[in-house]
This record gives sequence, C-alpha cells and structure tokens, in this order.
Amino acid sequence: MSKLWGGRFTKETNKLVEEFTASISFDQKLAKEDITGSLSHVKMLGECGIIPIEDADKIKNGLLEIKKMVDANEVVFAVEDEDIHMNIEKLLIEKIGPVGGKLHTGRSRNDQVATDMHLYLRTKTTELIVLIENVQQALVEQAKKNVETLIPGYTHLQRAQPVSFAHHLMAYFWMFERDKERLTDSLKRVNWLPLGAGALAGTTFPINRERVADLLGFETIYPNSMDAVSDRDFILEFLAAASIIMTHISRFSEELVLWSSQEFQFVELDDSFCTGSSIMPQKKNPDVPELLRGKTGRVYGNLIGLLTVLKGLPLAYNKDLQEDKEGMFDTVETLEGSLKLLAPMTETMTVKKDVMRKAINNDFSNATDIADYLVRKGLPFREAHEIIGKIVLHAIQMGKFLLDLSLEEYKDFSPLFTEDIYEVLSPEHVVAVRNSFGGTSPEQVIEQIKLAEAKLQR
Repeated sequence: MSKLWGGRFTKETNKLVEEFTASISFDQKLAKEDITGSLSHVKMLGECGIIPIEDADKIKNGLLEIKKMVDANEVVFAVEDEDIHMNIEKLLIEKIGPVGGKLHTGRSRNDQVATDMHLYLRTKTTELIVLIENVQQALVEQAKKNVETLIPGYTHLQRAQPVSFAHHLMAYFWMFERDKERLTDSLKRVNWLPLGAGALAGTTFPINRERVADLLGFETIYPNSMDAVSDRDFILEFLAAASIIMTHISRFSEELVLWSSQEFQFVELDDSFCTGSSIMPQKKNPDVPELLRGKTGRVYGNLIGLLTVLKGLPLAYNKDLQEDKEGMFDTVETLEGSLKLLAPMTETMTVKKDVMRKAINNDFSNATDIADYLVRKGLPFREAHEIIGKIVLHAIQMGKFLLDLSLEEYKDFSPLFTEDIYEVLSPEHVVAVRNSFGGTSPEQVIEQIKLAEAKLQR
C-alpha cells in the first residue's frame, strides 16, 4: 500500500527523509493508548451516525484484534508508515479492508497523538505516585527503628547539632510527600481531552466530544482546538515535577554514599545493592546511589530539551513537537527504575548506631546548648556566644571535647557554670529538649511518624 496521505504527491519520499522524520521507533510505546483512543472515537462516530453502526462495530473488532497482537508482541511496526497512528491504521485496513479508513473521520493525527500522550501520562503518573509511597514506607520503617539513634546533624557539611537519625530520614519523607502532591495536582491538567480538535480548527462532522471524554475518563475538554493540538504544558509540568523528585533522590543518594564511606561508616548498604572492583578485592562500591545521583542530569536535560523545543513555536502543530516523546519516555523509565531501587535499598541498609554515637561524642555539636544554658541564667545571648567560642577554642587547644572539661575549667570562663552543665551537654538531653513542633526530640519524632503513617493510609 502507498502512504495513507500520498494522494497529493508525485514522488516517493526520500529514504533519508523517511528515516529522519519517522517516530515509530519510539512512539510505538503509545500503541495501547492509541488503540484505546481509537475505540472510543469510533464508538462515538457510530453513535452519532457519522459512520454506519455496522462499520463502527467492524472497526472496533479489528482494533481489538490488533490490541491482542500488540499485547502478544506479534506486531512488527514499519518505518515507512512513520508513526504509531499510521501503523495501526494501516494494519486495520489490511485486516478489515477499506472500511478501516473510516476510523480517521473527524480527527487528525495532531489531536490523536496529543490524546495518546495524555492517556499515557495519566497512567504513568498514577503508577509513579505508588512507587513514591513505597519509598516513603521504607523511610518510615527505618525511622521507627531509629527514633533513639543519634547522628550528627550538619550545616555546610560541618557538624552542627545532634539529631535523631529518624528525624533525618523523615526529612526525605516530607520531600517525597510534596513530590506526590505535585504529581497528583498535575493530573488535573493531564486529564484534559484534546481529541476532536482535528488538525487545528475542529471538524465539520457533528462529533460528540463530551461522549469521548466520558468514555476515556477525561474530566475536561480543551475549549480551544489550536491549544488542544499544540499544548505540551502537561508534559513540561510532569518533567519539572520529575526533576524535583530526582533532586530529592539524588540528595538522599549523596548521603548514602557519604554515610557508607570508610570516613563516615554510619550505614552499610546491603550487598545486593553494591558492586565490587575489578582490581581491588576489598572494595564495596555504592554504585546504585551513585547512579541514582548521576541519572538526575538526564531528567533535567529532558526538561530543558522540551522547554527549548517549545519556546519558539508558533501555533498550532509543528513537526518539532515530535521531539516531546523520547524525553518523556526516558524520564518515566528513569524515575520508575530509580524509585524501584531506592525503596528496598533504604529498607535493607544496616544502621551503625554505635559509630553514630561515637561521632557525636567526639565533636562540639552540643556547644549551642551551653549558650542557651547561660542565657537561662541571665546572661545576654551575645555575651554567652562569645564565652562559648572561647571555651571551644580552649578545648581544641587542650585536645578535649566539651564533656571532657572539668567544672573548674568552665568556671574560669563564667561563675554561672555549675555541676548541671554535664547533664545539659549529654547528647540525649541536647536532642530531647528540642521539643517544639517539628523538632528532633523523640516525642516530636514519634508524632511526626504517626502523621506520616496517616498520610500513607489515605
């Protein structure tokens, strides 16, 4: 068969042009969505009397047979047929004859491809939300086991104040919670129906777009046909949300790389999520979190790529828009793979509580509490801050930490110090007194975990 659009042309398409402009190598991922959209479209055509009911039924049965073939991987798509839409339509015509050509009545590939991508992203976004919840569940389970586990909290990658390890982990829970909210909210824009917009101006046939929207489960119909075929905001929004998700995955991965290093030794990743060296037998490399961190760049690139494609396009459809799909597919697959690995890797990691505790004992992260101690005894904060700075300098010069200093040494800096300073400086006390809402005290962390579990149960 010749090309389905070939009536106006007198020459065959140049082979190089055919290969360069074809999208079937990647948009075949939309086969099921394309058939789903076509089934609803042809049902509407029959109901509206635009084509005979018997033709609509014949087309429906042909599409269902093709769907079975696609599901069984029995279809070989052809580059000569350009894209998934023309491939399926050609298969349909080969299967049921010329009546298959009636399927395209009242629509264009422009509104058809947009509909396919809305359907695809709606499904994938819903699946990704579930995968994020699996990561959140893993974080909560680790947190529940480590409410009393203390770890140095950092600012500027310098030890700042001790915190509950559960509190540290739960910070990522809330990052992923916002990610879920962004994806959930984006579904409002994904759930707009473009089908029925035609090439750009609508159609002369008396179609029922509301019926198609109902059949496909769309909540809104594009009210402007030119916007319907050229809008890719819903993909941009997904790519932006995905980029933020990968940012959070990358940040947590960076911590896992640091914590599992010889220098930190705060956690040990399960052997099943690490690899070895081809030359150094002692090595246990955190390749999974390193790759999660590394793959973040490609997701960012997909967002910037589509932004760049769209920035100079006049209305309505342009062939440039063919570049919207590969980045979207790649981002979906990258996110799926990343989240599927992150959940079990988090769940199975071993927390080295003793090493964390030793780190807290050998630093000055409890210094702020001395300042608060003096302020409570009436000293202005700025004076207290200066005194503590001098105490820390003295301890460093003496090769000691704050709990190692004698009461006499403290009194050399201020007569306000008494024996209770040692209770104030204990790591457990430092953590326990930060009992404001959202703080790191065990009491607050337990409440935070309860709140998180309630979120997951909704």
